Amino acid sequence: MAQKGTGFFDSRGHYFKTPEEATVSDLASLLGKIGEGESLAPGIAQTLLAKRGELERLFAEHDTMLGDYQPIGSGKVTRLNV
Repeated sequence: MAQKGTGFFDSRGHYFKTPEEATVSDLASLLGKIGEGESLAPGIAQTLLAKRGELERLFAEHDTMLGDYQPIGSGKVTRLNV
């Protein structure tokens, strides 16, 4: 008999049982292939997700520092948005 279930999909449309698995897949895809042989990206993606709160805090602090930052010669240089 058929049963009802819940699934989660990454941005490429691949099915996962948990939201964490789908997010790790998207993060790994964003990182691309890292290292020789089998990619280290999936493991790095899991670490990024596990340390999300700490990373968000670091990025917020970084954004605050950038807001106050005026590099030497900033009037002569056009900042690139990367």
